[in-house]
Amino acid sequence: MLCEEKFFEIYRQEPTGISFCPYRICPIGAHSDHNLGKITGLAIDKGIHIVYKPKQNGVIELTSLQFEKRAQWHVADIPTVKQNDWADYLRGATIALAKSYPLRIGLCGVIEGSLPIGGLSSSAAVIISYLLALCQLNDIHLNPMEMILTAKAAENKYVGVSCGKLDQSCEVFSKKDHLLYLDTKDDSYELIPTSPMMKPYKVAIFFSGIERNLSGSRFNMRVDELRSAAYALKAFAGMDYGKFEETNMREIPRDVYEQYKDRLPETWKRRAEHWMTEFDRVEKGAEAWRNGDLETYGKLSFESGMSSICNWETGSPELKKLYEIMTRTDGIYGGRFSGAGFKGCCMALIDPGFEERIEEQVEREYLKAFPNLKGKYSVHICESANGVRL
Repeated sequence: MLCEEKFFEIYRQEPTGISFCPYRICPIGAHSDHNLGKITGLAIDKGIHIVYKPKQNGVIELTSLQFEKRAQWHVADIPTVKQNDWADYLRGATIALAKSYPLRIGLCGVIEGSLPIGGLSSSAAVIISYLLALCQLNDIHLNPMEMILTAKAAENKYVGVSCGKLDQSCEVFSKKDHLLYLDTKDDSYELIPTSPMMKPYKVAIFFSGIERNLSGSRFNMRVDELRSAAYALKAFAGMDYGKFEETNMREIPRDVYEQYKDRLPETWKRRAEHWMTEFDRVEKGAEAWRNGDLETYGKLSFESGMSSICNWETGSPELKKLYEIMTRTDGIYGGRFSGAGFKGCCMALIDPGFEERIEEQVEREYLKAFPNLKGKYSVHICESANGVRL
């Protein structure tokens, strides 16, 4: 791996440890976990590696192959506010871990991501990979849910992203050749095995070539709009309601939503419509997977993508174009843009027998629409994989 070569170049010695966390895809269930919805997801066989060795003086020193600036801090002296660089996720993770466990030993390490940044939960993957290394060196043993919540706290409380538990849960709980079906309200989950009757599939990642940092504004705004809809629906129905930030759509009965949704501002109504219909799609999708019905599951994933465009109103022009090309490409069961939807990539479940034709057609049509992205656009074919092992 390049990260091992870089480590030796910097420190003139071999690393003592390697941690790895896979990326994830969420074919159905997007934009719902922050309001306690249900999700389906898979880990894929690409992700974040960190090679490292301990620093007994408690210093954290990290180099990323994707970014130029090296980051450094002490486990007992971390900036209390984010520094607006790539390492904020890991500073936040250090703070979150230190709130529950004493930290004495630091590390020096090199980070390598195996796919371009954007849409595959690379932020959650780098946090979890880092936490694995830091815990190992400090003899800390997190259970899976502690790992998920510690990683989530780093993004919510330090970086300021209002994400839910979708990314971290997929990266921790997933199992190769299984679909993760998770209820983020109570963290109950099922790993649904791939039926022997199911048609073969692989995961295609179409990277748009667009990278933008959207850790704040538009993602958080969508979450606030959905929460506002839930808060208003409670008021219309005479339901008890408390703090705004503790309100979520999962608390709204379906009959209350149907009765009062037309009284919502149009923007809030669209956000709520996405959440409610996505909840239904997840339940139908889990049942389709259980029955080995990949065509129905894929169709629901395409519907999820359209709802994200029309109701959640995300998707850059590049991602919308990729999605549109995918919907009319033979051999693609289904898919959508991956992640927040403002940058990065689209994912698709594909028939391996059509792999070469899919790659050729999507690239040709996409670069015809965006010729300036030639050399930046890329496609990556992946398999399902196990989640991180703690």
